[in-house]
Formats: sequence, C-alpha cells, structure tokens
Amino acid sequence: MALPNALHAQAAIACVERDIPCLVEKPVADTLEAARDLVAAAERADVPVLVGHQRRHSPDIAKAKQLIEEGHLGRLVGVHAMWLADKPEAYFDAAWRRQAGGGPLLINLIHDIDCLRFVCGDIAEVMAFTSNSVRGFEVEDSASVSLRFSSGAVGTVLMSDTAVSPYNWDTAAGQALYFPHQPENAYFFSGTRAALALPSMDLWKHEAEEGHWQDPLVKRHVTLDGSRAYVNQLAHFMKVVTGDAKPLVSAHDGMMTLATILAIARSGRERRPVSPADL
Repeated sequence: MALPNALHAQAAIACVERDIPCLVEKPVADTLEAARDLVAAAERADVPVLVGHQRRHSPDIAKAKQLIEEGHLGRLVGVHAMWLADKPEAYFDAAWRRQAGGGPLLINLIHDIDCLRFVCGDIAEVMAFTSNSVRGFEVEDSASVSLRFSSGAVGTVLMSDTAVSPYNWDTAAGQALYFPHQPENAYFFSGTRAALALPSMDLWKHEAEEGHWQDPLVKRHVTLDGSRAYVNQLAHFMKVVTGDAKPLVSAHDGMMTLATILAIARSGRERRPVSPADL
C-alpha cells in the first residue's frame, strides 16, 4: 500500500485485522506510537507485515552485508553515505510533503538509514544538523548526520532534496527504472583490511596483508547476480504471503529504522546527540 506517511499504520492495521498479509510502504508509520500499534496488532494476530525498504532486496546491499559479516573488510571502522538530489517544484504540490510527517528525512533518508542498519548493525547514537534554508518549508530540505553504531564503528550521512547530484543510490544503482541510471557511488564502507564502494562494488585492499598507507592499494570488482531489487521484493512478499518466508523487513524492524530517523530529526531540532533507544 502506498499512501501518505500518516496513513501507513492505519491501513496496515486494517489488513492485519482481516488476516491479510501486507506490504506497507516506508516509513512503517509517521510516529513511533502508530508504529507500536501496528507491531502490537501484527504480533497479536500473527499476521506478517513486510515494510517496503526495497533496497534490502538489492544485490549490492545484500552483498555488502555478506562481505562485512564474512570479514572481508576486517573490522568495520566507518561509513559515509550520500543522498543528494534535486526534486522538482511540482513534487511539493502534495501538501503533506511540505509538513511535519513528510520531508526528505522520512521520505528519502530513511532508506539509507535502513540500509546502514541492515549492513552495519544498529545505530546507537546520532548527531544532526538540519536546514530548510532553500525552500523554507516546515520540514527540512537538507541534513548532515553523524552516527555511532553499536559495534563501535562511526559514520556520516549527507542528505538534500534540493542539490543537483549523481550521489544517491536511486540513480547510481540503476535499480529504479523511473530514474536515469547515473553510474556513481553513494555508500563507502571502510574497515581494518579493505574498503568497499556501493553500488559500483569496488573493493580496495593492500595486496599484502601487512600493507599500510604507504603501500599501494589494489582494486577488485565484486560481481553481483544481476537481479532486480523490486522483482526480488515482490518474490519475497509472495513467499511471506504463503508462509514460506518471514519478512526481511518486519514491522518491528521498520519501527527501529523509524526510531533512528526520528532521533535524527530531534537531534536536528535540539542540536544535541540523541539515542534512538531513548525514544
């Protein structure tokens, strides 16, 4: 179901109460209270809810998680992500996109935060600066965010929906046919043994194990299976409906990503570090 953010939880609960498995667009809800209501309803009725974070179904994101979990990067040290794009003015004719509960944090950056949670693990603390200086809407149009992961890794994210750029996963990955494919990178992962850029899947490491910063790096391209994120998501949802798979992104998982985004929003308002767990 694809509705304004404030209606996601309400529509999903209506399905759950009728024993209908559903695929609900992200964010799972616009508030944590609504998300908790949906999680409780789904668990009480034992009806699966899949949240539409389609990037988790993309082969580049899945492979990055695998490479990190298998230790190919060594211990993960840091990550940098970008989502920079220039939306047309007509996009904002829908008033909810200009108001609280809309905005690029909840509409766009939530995808990147979900990817980082999926690949790198939970985010323990955030510190953000947000701005609405370009459009002057009630909601932000740009943000810079510092992240501290539970693993000890740190990260940075730069986001704007008013900046001309190829540096966003939507156009760089070539997975969404309604965007032009602009081959670039949007995510950079660095560990104690290697670095990885996505979606190009370039893996950089020293040729010798004992190599260091004064030694050259060797670039290797990691091959993917060529599958499509949206096709994979639909195939997965069909298995969820038949009971042959559990949701890759459950309502509870979607709620945790939402909590991280809301922590970023609060940090931007209050100019202080915020832990998603405190929400």
